[in-house]
Amino acid sequence: MLNSTNKNLIIVILLIVCGVLAGGLIYAQFKLSGRGPAALSAQEAAELGINFINENLLPLNIKASLVEVVPSEEKSLYKFKVKIGEEEFFSYITKDGKILFPEGINLEEEIAGATGGGEEEVAESCQDIPKTEKPLLEAFVVSYCPYGTQMQRILVEILKDIPSLAGNIKINYMGDIQGGKVTAMHGEEEAEENLRQICLREEQKDKSVNYLSCFLKAGESEECLAEVGIDEGKLSQCMQDSSKGLSYAREDFEAQDNYKVSGSPTLILNGETASEFNFGGRTAQAVKTLLCCGFTAEPESCGKTLSEEQAAIGFSETYSSGNPSDGSCE
Repeated sequence: MLNSTNKNLIIVILLIVCGVLAGGLIYAQFKLSGRGPAALSAQEAAELGINFINENLLPLNIKASLVEVVPSEEKSLYKFKVKIGEEEFFSYITKDGKILFPEGINLEEEIAGATGGGEEEVAESCQDIPKTEKPLLEAFVVSYCPYGTQMQRILVEILKDIPSLAGNIKINYMGDIQGGKVTAMHGEEEAEENLRQICLREEQKDKSVNYLSCFLKAGESEECLAEVGIDEGKLSQCMQDSSKGLSYAREDFEAQDNYKVSGSPTLILNGETASEFNFGGRTAQAVKTLLCCGFTAEPESCGKTLSEEQAAIGFSETYSSGNPSDGSCE
């Protein structure tokens, strides 16, 4: 990962070559001959940006290369990872391919950091949690993030031990929709699995938890579909029908943007960011306690004690690894 010092050095190089200084952010504007906005896919726009950087911003002996196109939090921009030498950083390009931002700076975050304000408060105790009669704990994950699977494992444990909390827990997925397809931070395989799990959540909810329980053991989706008895025809139709799968996924991604979620896993309780680590860590007992703090009046089931062992990271045949972890995929 590019540290802040090296990142700044890259920015300085680009600024010097361009001869433009604009508060730490530069942009280059150029035209596409005979190509309208709709003609550019994310891949095409990213390659166009790389070509422009190489031909106009860098010396002949230094070359930029495209690492990958990634989901962007900004709906008007494509986001892609650039590599120059041994350093990697993110660049952005407008979807019509006309304006390139070699390095993006979030002014809201920078200003908040400079003034010492703007950080979102996270509840530190049960008393700080907003209450409602029917609380909702939303967990944002991606299916191949080892820490995302860790949180999914915890939620599956809670749902198996306290089924009555099923209406209070929702697993949401992070990503974007580009060119009519779901994208994810770890590539196409993860994007497909995210969509598969979204469709199961929405259309075969009674089998969704059992599928996740199976999938979290070894990541074998085909075997788990058969083992759990998933209606694969219905699943396939959901994943291919834009009015179903993509529509469900879009709701997840809009919620992700509204909550400004950037890491897997992220917990949102009753519309506010919450941390399991303020309640004991990544254990079934801690997450259950967090959720139950969201009730105006806790149901009797909240009194049940669940596992206090740290859940395993990544795919695992067992629930617990015994090793504490506070990691996330970003």
